Amino acid sequence: MSRLRSRIAFHFTFQFLSLWVFVVIAFLVCTLVLIRYLVNQDLQKTFPLGAIENIATETSFKQNIATIPERWTDQLKEAGCWVQIVDKNGNVIYSFNIPDNRVKSSYRSTELLQIQDTGRFESFRVFTHLDTTEQHPYFYLLGVEDPGADQLREWVGAFSEHGVVRLDAVAQLETRLKEAGLFLEIVNTSGEVVQTVGGEKHREQYQPLELVSMRLEPALHNSKMAAYTDESTGNVWLLHAGEEKPAVASQPILQEVILVLVYLGSGMLLMTLVFAAWHGYRYGQPLLLLTDWFERMGKGHYHEPLTQKDRKKVFRKNGKLRMRYRLYKEVIDGFYDMATKLETSEKERIRLEKTREEWMTGISHDLRTPLATIQGYGHLLESGQFSFSPSELTEMGAMIRSKGDYMVELLQDFSLTFQLKNNHFRFEESIELNEFVRRAVLRYVNDATIQQVDFIFEEHASKLFVKGNTKWFGRMLDNLIMNAIKHNPPGTRITLRTGRESDCAWIAVEDNGIGMDEETQRKLFERYYRGTNTEESTEGAGLGMSIAKAVVDAHQGTIKVESEAGTGTKILLLFPRLEGKI
Repeated sequence: MSRLRSRIAFHFTFQFLSLWVFVVIAFLVCTLVLIRYLVNQDLQKTFPLGAIENIATETSFKQNIATIPERWTDQLKEAGCWVQIVDKNGNVIYSFNIPDNRVKSSYRSTELLQIQDTGRFESFRVFTHLDTTEQHPYFYLLGVEDPGADQLREWVGAFSEHGVVRLDAVAQLETRLKEAGLFLEIVNTSGEVVQTVGGEKHREQYQPLELVSMRLEPALHNSKMAAYTDESTGNVWLLHAGEEKPAVASQPILQEVILVLVYLGSGMLLMTLVFAAWHGYRYGQPLLLLTDWFERMGKGHYHEPLTQKDRKKVFRKNGKLRMRYRLYKEVIDGFYDMATKLETSEKERIRLEKTREEWMTGISHDLRTPLATIQGYGHLLESGQFSFSPSELTEMGAMIRSKGDYMVELLQDFSLTFQLKNNHFRFEESIELNEFVRRAVLRYVNDATIQQVDFIFEEHASKLFVKGNTKWFGRMLDNLIMNAIKHNPPGTRITLRTGRESDCAWIAVEDNGIGMDEETQRKLFERYYRGTNTEESTEGAGLGMSIAKAVVDAHQGTIKVESEAGTGTKILLLFPRLEGKI
């Protein structure tokens, strides 16, 4: 029970901790997913500007060799960006997706400062980040092709006048813009759109931060923008690729977080209720089953611990316990074991009662005849009515002694049966079966009172040794031979054989007598099954075959019976053969 108590305590503790850990993990996962979503959204809006800092955070160094996670290299390649990492000496220690012969493998300090100040290198827009978290500082360069800037500078030089497009050049520039799928806006220092070429005028005014947003958060706009500032007038030429779309409406992120937490809390509450109901059903159902089980066992229904309906609830088709009953595995196994033992005890009690009746009947039967004889002679002698000659008195004394001897041997048989059953004998003698069986057969051949039976002995070619007790081994063999003599008609042939099979030595007692039916074979070794007859030899007092089997069992042997009505009987005895004996 201590094991079951510990198991239940562990199970409930584990369930509680599992639920608690699940809630914490679920909350953390949801929080991390939300944070990741927000970071990704911000990164998408500011890519590639926002990417350079994240790349620097996730880059690992080993012996001045940098490694960038594959997910970043895939995104950079898809966006058409390149990246370089420069060490403190100006040498490039890592490059990815570099255009051929257009980016340097080392930089001077003035070049890096110019890239930092202008944000450009040749035809590329370059985003930079200085990482000082490592042992040595590293400078990150992330570049993206910006062909519109070069094209815009060329057109400004060719078509500009007083900060706007010359009137005579408008048609020519518009043709080029339409061929390239571009349009041009010129914005003055107040943010007003003073001229639009290559498309319809959609905007009248830009707010101060709109152009910055278009540059820093390109994901919120579907146009790629290149800018050039005319130094004489301060006008900004904006070259757009594609049609402009309205900025994405901003979402109240705090409200979304609150809604997510509300939904998360509701889900946790619902999950807790489901767990509570599940636990109640899981632990309540087996208890109800055990209660019904107690009631049936109280009524003595040991053979039916579970009804057929209950068995389907508890066990799967393959015989294994269902999940909700596995916690009570030891209890269920204990109930089955207890029910089996109670049923066995009940059967044993019935058997013992039957055996007791048989013993009482057998003892009464066996003792009645000799006691009647002794009582009869006693009454004759006690009455004094008769005069007996010395020879008659001698004969009467011999008869009384014979019946007394019979009763003593009968009691010895009872004692022997008990001792064999409780293993009170030790068998340490070495018996050679061929010689032992030969002598037993000779005793019966030379017995003048047994003339109506023929005996044959067939011995094995080599010696056969077994460990045993000579006295009880002989008693066993005598009982088998006498059983064959008593229960067969005159003229029966009894054959005894010895032999060897694997590690066993065997003795066979065969006869060609009347044989036995199946019921007789099944009950052959039960006490008093066939009754007794005190007029026969004392070895056949009703316990002969049961004693023979008990002796065989005590010698760790096996006894087998083969018989059919009308064809004779064969009894085979097998015993462990002594090793080293040939």
